[in-house]
Amino acid sequence: MAQINLARLKSCMRRAQQGGELTIGFFGGSITQDCAATVHENCYAFRIFHWWESAFPAARFHYVNGGIGGTGSHFGAARVIPDLLMYQPDFVVVDFSVNDIENRLRQETCEGVLRQMLSWPSEPAVMLLNNIHYGTGYTDQDCHNELGAWYGLPHISVRDTIYQRMLSGEFTRDQLTADGLHPNDLGHELIAAEAAAFLEQVRERLGEAETDVPLPPPMTANAYEHARRLTIREVSPALSGFRADTEEKTGHLDSFKNGWIGQRPGDSIRFEVEASCIAVQYRKTIRRPALSAKLVLDGDTSHPVVLDGNFQEDWGDCLFLTPVLHHGRHEKHTVEITVMDAPPGETTPFYLLSLIVS
Repeated sequence: MAQINLARLKSCMRRAQQGGELTIGFFGGSITQDCAATVHENCYAFRIFHWWESAFPAARFHYVNGGIGGTGSHFGAARVIPDLLMYQPDFVVVDFSVNDIENRLRQETCEGVLRQMLSWPSEPAVMLLNNIHYGTGYTDQDCHNELGAWYGLPHISVRDTIYQRMLSGEFTRDQLTADGLHPNDLGHELIAAEAAAFLEQVRERLGEAETDVPLPPPMTANAYEHARRLTIREVSPALSGFRADTEEKTGHLDSFKNGWIGQRPGDSIRFEVEASCIAVQYRKTIRRPALSAKLVLDGDTSHPVVLDGNFQEDWGDCLFLTPVLHHGRHEKHTVEITVMDAPPGETTPFYLLSLIVS
C-alpha cells in the first residue's frame, strides 16, 4: 500500500506558478456534470477550476468537464479517452462514488479508469472525490479509496467532512440538497471548499521535494483497463429490422446517438466480438411504454437476458449498462439482441447504444 504521492500535483502547481499552460479535468456522473447547481459556474468542478485560476494568476488554464449523469466507472473505463484524456489533462478529479454503488464490478472498473489516467502521456495528477447520499449515508468511498491507497492518490470525502457537519446540526439536509443526493449551490460550494483547502495545503508545501513512483501492478484482476465502446462508428453488426441511427451526436452529453434502433417486435441485431468481458448499453426511457429486448450470448437460448426499455424513475432517460460476460474466455463471442413483443398501443422504440468490451 502506497503513501499519498504528491509529486505530480506539485509538478502541476510549479508549472502553474511559472506561468505555464495547464488543463484541469473532471470525470464522473451527474454531480460532476453540474446537476442541481443553478448555473454551471456554481458546480463544484468549475469552482475547483476557479481555485486554480485564482491561486496561479500568471498561468493559463483550460477546463474539461467529462461528467455524464447516471453513469458509473464501467462506462467511464470505456469513455475516459475520448471524453477526457485526449485533451491531455494535467490535473483530474474523479468521482463515481455514488453511481458505482449498484455496480457489482465497481472496484475493478474504477481501477480501469484510474490506470488509464495514471499511464496517460500527459501524466495527470489524480485526486479522488467521494460524494454521498445525504439521506442514507451511502457512498462507495471505502471501495474506491482502497484503490486510492494502492496508487497513492489523495481523496476528498463528503462523508468525513460535510456530512458530519450536517449530522452535528450545522446544516439540515434540505440546506444542502433538494433530493438527498445532488448538492445544491451551497452543497457544491462546500465540496469545492474542501478540495480547495487540501490544494492550499499542498501549495504551501511546494518547497518540499516529492519523488514520483512507477505505476504499481494492478490491485484487482484489472480486466477493464483496455475497455472499448463499440457504437456505429466502430462496428458493423448484422441488422435484421434494426437500423443505424443517422443523427450525429454533437458532444459527449448528446448521449442517445450513434446507436441502433429497433422499432418492431422481432427486429434483431447480431454482433461478433472478441473479448472476455461484454456489457450492453441501452436506453431506459421515461416515455413508457417502451419496447424491450432479449439478449442471447453465444447461442445460449436457455439463459436469455431481458433488456427492459422502461425506466421507472422520473428524472429522464438513462444510459443503462448490463454486464453479460465477466472474466469469460477471451475469444470470439456472438451477441444477438431481438426486440420482444410489444404492449398494446403506441410504444417508444428500443434504442441500443453500444457494446462495451474488454
